[in-house]
Amino acid sequence: MAKSRSRKQVTKPQASLNLLPTPKGMLWIVVAVIAIAAIIFFLGQAIFEAIGFGLFLGVLWVLVVGYVVWRQGLGSLFKWWNLWLGAIILTLAVWGIFALISPSGLIIANADFSQVSLGGNAGKGFIGNQGVGAPPAARLIILLLISIGVVIPRPSLRFLQFLSQAIKRAGLTTLAGIGWFLPRLRQVLAKLNQRYHLSRLLATPIITLRRRLRRRQVVEPEIGGEEAGEAVALSPEIEAAEREAALEAAGDGEQLALPITGAKKKKPAAEPKEAGPRVTVKQQLPPIELLDKATDTEFTEVGNDQKAKLIEEALRSYGVEAKVVQINPGPSVTQFGIEPGWDRKYKRVVERDHQGKVKLDRDGNPVERLEEISKTRVKVERITALANNLALALATPNIRIEAPVPGKSLVGVEVPNTTTSIVRLRAVIEGLAFQKLKTKTKLAIALGKGSAGEPVSADLCKMPHLLIAGATGSGKTVFINSTITCLLMQNTTQELRLLLIDPKRVELVSFEGVPHLISPVVIESEKAIEALRRILREMDNRYSKFSAVGVRNIDGYNHSPLATEPMPYLIVIIDELAHLMMSAAEVVEPAICRLAQMSRATGIHLIVATQRPSVDVVTGLIKANFPSRISFAVASGVDSRTILDTVGAESLLGGGDMLYLPPDAPKPKRLRGCFVSDQEIDRVASFWKQQRTQIPTPVEDTVAQAFASLPTEELKDEDPLLATGRRLAREYSHLSTSLLQRRLHIGYPRAARIMDLLEEEGTIVRREQDKPSEILERDEDIGDENGNEETG
Repeated sequence: MAKSRSRKQVTKPQASLNLLPTPKGMLWIVVAVIAIAAIIFFLGQAIFEAIGFGLFLGVLWVLVVGYVVWRQGLGSLFKWWNLWLGAIILTLAVWGIFALISPSGLIIANADFSQVSLGGNAGKGFIGNQGVGAPPAARLIILLLISIGVVIPRPSLRFLQFLSQAIKRAGLTTLAGIGWFLPRLRQVLAKLNQRYHLSRLLATPIITLRRRLRRRQVVEPEIGGEEAGEAVALSPEIEAAEREAALEAAGDGEQLALPITGAKKKKPAAEPKEAGPRVTVKQQLPPIELLDKATDTEFTEVGNDQKAKLIEEALRSYGVEAKVVQINPGPSVTQFGIEPGWDRKYKRVVERDHQGKVKLDRDGNPVERLEEISKTRVKVERITALANNLALALATPNIRIEAPVPGKSLVGVEVPNTTTSIVRLRAVIEGLAFQKLKTKTKLAIALGKGSAGEPVSADLCKMPHLLIAGATGSGKTVFINSTITCLLMQNTTQELRLLLIDPKRVELVSFEGVPHLISPVVIESEKAIEALRRILREMDNRYSKFSAVGVRNIDGYNHSPLATEPMPYLIVIIDELAHLMMSAAEVVEPAICRLAQMSRATGIHLIVATQRPSVDVVTGLIKANFPSRISFAVASGVDSRTILDTVGAESLLGGGDMLYLPPDAPKPKRLRGCFVSDQEIDRVASFWKQQRTQIPTPVEDTVAQAFASLPTEELKDEDPLLATGRRLAREYSHLSTSLLQRRLHIGYPRAARIMDLLEEEGTIVRREQDKPSEILERDEDIGDENGNEETG
């Protein structure tokens, strides 16, 4: 309601009235004029001899800056900082021009300008004298060029590039050095900016100060009762500037009130009296200090050199020439980079002397030598086939061979460490790779560290869905908790909403009450199925909004001026898919597949986990729509092939050791997943829960409204074949799941669900659990057409 009231059209005051300062402003202007006059009267001669007409330039700057700050606020100085900097340099150039002029007979405040220039002694020293150093004209030209480059940097760089190309085409010998230097200087600056993010580092303090100033300035006028009268009138220029500042701040995850348009703000009669002004609260992101700091320990392993020698000797004993050229210690394994050697072929050659006679040794036998006739590289398959032999030589349960290592012409042999290291979530978030990815996307997630100890992050928008599998205790749930915590550390409720489905009931309860949730944590299968249906409706609604606005995806909608409010990303996390597939596979599988196929453009992403990656849970249709997959330790190679289409996950160590298959990689990469403790989760969740009462609920939050009332009771009659099951129960004396499958032409999960519903409503009763048949219960409501009761 508040949002609709702020959009009412009201009459605006005349623009001329806004140009007049307030009485308090007039007082400050009078005081400033008196102070300047007093300074000129008492210190005029000294000032004019020192800076000359630079005094008038300074007074002009004070008036202009004061007017701009009074009309648009201090934040406008930082918003157009390049224009102000260019104006300062241009002012210095004008001051230098004054320093070149020395009129005779001009005396102001006892200062003779024939002795000094119009720029004063300071201006003359700044611009220089003829014959001393660089010419004054050259300095003026340099100042003008710098000011132009600061005001319009991109056209200036294009002009420099054009100038360098023109110099090359003209073939000027004197300017050939400039033509060679300018493009290379630009390439060096671009590489430095790309590697060290110089532009972002230089702009960060300015942007931070500008945001803080906007938070103080962009505040709604007070809306009081009759005593408050009319709200303060805003000029169109100030109104546009404050709206622009508020929208830009809202794009950074802040909640700021837009300024009220118009001069009057009347209180509707139907609304109750407000106690005071409505205060807008900005959502604060959790500080990184809420997460435990990682210990500064390097991933070193004692005896790696000895293991490298053992690997070389073991390969040599089997006739494979290879050399360990790299050792990369990691948190759980150490990767040994092996360079394959040569497979040489020799032939025996009898030595002869210079006369062509055969040389003989002391025993009278001909002297022979081996001559190399060809050599080829050792095949990678010969090294990978010796995995078990290498494990035996290193006295480890198993090893993993990666052939080749991505980006290197090496074969990687991953040997488990005797002691593993914990990868803290904070260590990966503070890494350069994550910070660089965070500037490009809102859904950056920290995965862990690679086998060589490098931090690994991923963009959920590019995945766009993630399928996770792993046996019990392999670290699957810890990884899900770290992913949710990572998303909560960098997104507000206006940017991200979550739907958590936890059929195991105890894994995701720590996030209960977080304001990002569009619904309480769903723990019942019936509610989970209904939640998936409502997510499908939300996806269709978002596509309808995209069609009305004329955009293709959520990014285009959020940047469109026709959008009424920003649309948040929606992440659906299912902790155990197998439980839902057992309950209603015919409903869950089509819903998940349709979401995975169509929801990427709408900003809806799925993270699905299961501890039983069998073909009846992770079906081919589901796997085809989840290009990004993560497998923790599984029981067998069959399960590894089901989730990753390759073996290798059965040899993982557990405890967060995983294989990550990105959508753009042909082979999985071994990682050690991030660990987040229960205490860290509680601190982050408590931080958001404390802000829950202060965060205003968006008026048009359709996602939360759609999930405001999930069914509280089980939907027993939702299956349309339940009535047919009752009819079969009246026709047969015994009923079984297989009978329902044959008569109704349905699968086993749905038939078993119908049997459970019939038993719950009292239509049938199970006498013996070991028998497949079901015995009907005598009931007054179940009878034949003649009114006789059927025996069960």
